[in-house]
Parts: sequence; C-alpha cells; structure tokens
Amino acid sequence: MIVFKKLRYRNFLSTGNNFTEIDLTKSKRTLIVGTNGSGKSSMLDALSFALFGKPHRNINKPQLVNSINNKNCEVEVYFQIGSNNYIVRRGIKPTMFDIIQNGNLLNQSSTSKDYQKILEQNILKLNHKSFHQIVVLGASSFIPFMQLRASDRRSVIEDLLDIGVFSKMNILLKEKLSAVKEQLKDYDHELDIVRTKQQAQEKHIEDLRRLSSLYQTQQQEKIEQANNQIELLQNSKAELLNKIDLANPSDVDERHKQAHDKKQSVLSELTSIQTSIKSLVKDAKFFTDNDQCPTCSQEINQQIRESHIEKAKQSAKQLKSQQEHYQQLGSQVSDDIKQLQQLIESIRQYETEIQSIDRDIYNQQTIIEDTQKEIQSLSNSNTDLVQAKLDYDAIWNAREKIVIEKQDLNDKYTYYLAIHEMLKDTGIKTKVIKQYLPVINQLVNQYLQVLDFFVSFHLDENFEETIRSRHRDVFSYDSFSEGEKSRIDLSLLFTWRQIAKMKNSVSTNLLVLDEVMDSSLDVDGVESLMKIFYTLDDMTNVFVISHKKEIMEEKFDRRLTVSKEKNFSIIHEQLN
Repeated sequence: MIVFKKLRYRNFLSTGNNFTEIDLTKSKRTLIVGTNGSGKSSMLDALSFALFGKPHRNINKPQLVNSINNKNCEVEVYFQIGSNNYIVRRGIKPTMFDIIQNGNLLNQSSTSKDYQKILEQNILKLNHKSFHQIVVLGASSFIPFMQLRASDRRSVIEDLLDIGVFSKMNILLKEKLSAVKEQLKDYDHELDIVRTKQQAQEKHIEDLRRLSSLYQTQQQEKIEQANNQIELLQNSKAELLNKIDLANPSDVDERHKQAHDKKQSVLSELTSIQTSIKSLVKDAKFFTDNDQCPTCSQEINQQIRESHIEKAKQSAKQLKSQQEHYQQLGSQVSDDIKQLQQLIESIRQYETEIQSIDRDIYNQQTIIEDTQKEIQSLSNSNTDLVQAKLDYDAIWNAREKIVIEKQDLNDKYTYYLAIHEMLKDTGIKTKVIKQYLPVINQLVNQYLQVLDFFVSFHLDENFEETIRSRHRDVFSYDSFSEGEKSRIDLSLLFTWRQIAKMKNSVSTNLLVLDEVMDSSLDVDGVESLMKIFYTLDDMTNVFVISHKKEIMEEKFDRRLTVSKEKNFSIIHEQLN
C-alpha cells in the first residue's frame, strides 16, 4: 500500500518562494476552500507533477513556474511503501528529478525517461492514468473511466488487478520471437550457402566424369569443327584479297588524286573566264552609257565607241565558248571522281570484312586452344573423383545438421507463438478479468445504491457498459445527466479503490475530489457521498476541494483555506 504522508511545493503556479506544506495524514476528512483563482487545485497539480512530471490540469510545463519569481520551482512528495520511505523531488529552473529511498539517492545514471519508468513500474507500480482513476476525481482535466478509450480502460484494470506483468512478459516474448526469427533467417542463409556448395561440388564431379573417352571424342569433334570453320573463313578472306588486287588500290588512289587536281584546274580557269567576262561587260557598259571621257571631258567619237563595243561582244562570245568547254570538262571530271570514290569505298569494305574474318579466325583458334587445355587438365585430374565424392558427402552431412537445428528452432518458434497467444489481451488476462468482473459490477451497483442512483450497471470483458433502469430500459453512460454521471464516476472510483485494496496492488491512503460536490451533485448526492466517507477505514485520507464552505465545513475534521496575499497563494489550517 502507498501511504502518502506530506506534500511540499514552492514557486509552483501561484505559490511564492516559501514552501507550502500539506500534511496528507493529519485527518480522515479535509476540506479545501477558497475563491476562484486562489490556488485550491494547485495541490493536485503539484502531486501529479512530482510523481509523473506533468500536472493534473492541462497546463504547459513552463507555465508551472511562478510568473513573479520565475525560478526555483520545486515540488516534494513524501510517501511510504511497506518498510521503505521515499521522497520524490522535482523542479524547474533549475531542472531537478530525484528519488530518495530511505535517505539514499537512487542511481541517476539512466535517462530521465528511464528514471521515470523506475518510479512508475518498480516503486509506485501505477501510471498517470491509473493514479487518476483510484486517487482523483476532478471536475477539470480529469477523464472519468467511462470516458476513456477501451485500450486505456484495459490499462487501468490491468494495473488494478496486478496483471500488467503479463503484458511485460509478452513484450519480452516478442523480443525472443524476433531473435528466433533472426536465427531462422541465419539458418536459411547457411542453407543457401550449403546448396551453393552442393551445386558447385556436383558440377565438379560432373567435370571429373567428363574424363571418359566419349567426352574426349566430343571435344575433338569440337576442335575439328573449329578447324573447318577456320578453313572456310580463310577461303572467304582469299576471295576478298583477290578482289582488292584486281581493283589495284594504288592506281585508284593515284587516279583519284589526279582527278581532284584536274577539277581544281578547271575551277581555276572558270573563275578566270568569269572575271574577264565581268571586265568586258563593264567596258561595253562604259562606251554604251558615255559619249564623253569622264577624266579629260573630251568627246568620244561615235565610231570609236561602236568599235570598242563590238570588240567587247566578240571577246565575250569567245570567253563564253571557253566557259562552256570548261564546264563540260568539269562535269566529266566530277563523274570520274564519283566512280573512283565508289571503287575506294568497295576496297575499304573488302578490308573491313577481312578484319572481321581475322577476328573470327582468332576466336576459333582460341576455342581450339581452350579445348585442348581442358582435355589436358581433365586427363590429369582423373584420380580426384573419389575425393570429390567424399567432399560432397561431408557437405550433405553439414546440410542435414543445419536442417535438424532449424527444425528444433522452428519448434521453439511455434512454442513461443502459442505462449504469445496466451499472453495477448484475449488470453490469460481476459480470463482473470472475467473472474473479477462480477465483483466489480457488484461493488459498482452497491455504491450506486448508496448514492441513491437505482440502476443496474454492468461492464463486460471489453469494458463496454450496459445500464438498465428499474423498468429494464437500456441506457449508456452518455445518456445520463451530469449529476447521474458523477454518481457513476464516484461509484467506479470507490470500486477501483476497493479492488486495489483487495489485490493489494496499487492501494493508497489518498483520495482527492476536486469540485465534484460543487457542479453536478445535488444535496442528496452530497449527503450520500458523505455516508461513503464515514464508512472508509482509518487509513484513508480524503481531501475535498469545494466552493461550498458554509454547507460543507461542519462535515469535515479539518479545513484548509486558500487565499491570495500579495499575489501569492497562502494556506491557513483550521481543525474542527
């Protein structure tokens, strides 16, 4: 059982630099009152922050530090579990997280996340959700059990019934399954390697068996085929060489060069004739267009002009005749060059084909050489066949050993899978939960009757509710009013505490109700709830946060009044 003894905090939310200290075991029933914003619920936030690193309400972590002092935010909670006394100290600016057991600081070498796991799993043995289901019922930021998702409901029940160990076992088992899977992959890889060795050894034995005379005969035939192919290729090569000789490449090259030279000469003559023609045309144009010398301004005789023009025409006619002659000659030379070029291309094609034939001949000669070497090599290794068979048997035996080991591992994997099925939510945990469901439902209904809410409440193994009225009408949780929902939430809260006490798993002395009596519960509901408080054992310390000071204070042993003084929250204590 967890016995919470004391809570201390400073520079937390609206509290100042001096520690606010609350004795959690001083009386059975404590009323906490104060105006809105005075800091009544800071106690809940401080307790939640100390234990789980996050407040009860939806407040960002930086906002927890008092905005005036803005440093040295510190929370301490003192509690006892069995014979061990603990202090959990947590702070912001500077960051702090200490767990002290019997005066000794626990090892902090792990990360903050792992250190929190030690606190929740090894010491408290409950998480944030479970804590708020059996310790706290609040009007803000608290999610009642009936509003949790199915997976979160299951988590709460598992913590209460102390069967979360099966989930941890399942996690460990999953790791083992993963390791076995990896081992099976390794065996598959080894089998692939052995198969490759077998295939290589079988090929080696087959190579050795090729030493027979039949194989050697086949290889000789292969050599003979290569020689025949070489002979055919050489004949083709001889024909191409003969064609090249007939074409006389040297003579063709010389003729081709001469033709190109002749073409250049013809082009030169044509250029010269064209230039002369342009000059004659210019002179004829001059004597045609001018009857006076532009230089000396003397008149040009008409007869002289006509004489010059006639000479120009005669000369142009002669040049035109020469131009046509050279153009014909140039065309003939171009045809000769084209024919010679085609002949040169044919010779180059012959030479290319000869090069290809030489490569084919070389390849065939290589085949002959390799085949001869193989015949010689196989002939020398004839005595290795027996040893090759022995090596093959050794590889086979190694394979059989791996197959047997893999089968054993497969059996283990199947065994682990069977256990995995048992540890799943639908396995052992469901059977345990089914055994406790009648007790849970009975307790819930008993508390509902004490709270004057006469319905039949039933949870199934999937934590889905069925609620029937006296007339057997079927309802769901959401179909009720807020006051009726509060009665259900209270009944579940007390049921979880009772179950925890029965299992001695996460039983605790502390019970905090935050403004539950202010909003949804009517006068009768409050009176009924107080009846339950009076039936609680002496180890239970109830704290009720409320605005209804006048109505409530006579019903409690102690009153803590929270007020603001100079912008800081101060708590004043009064015993009844």
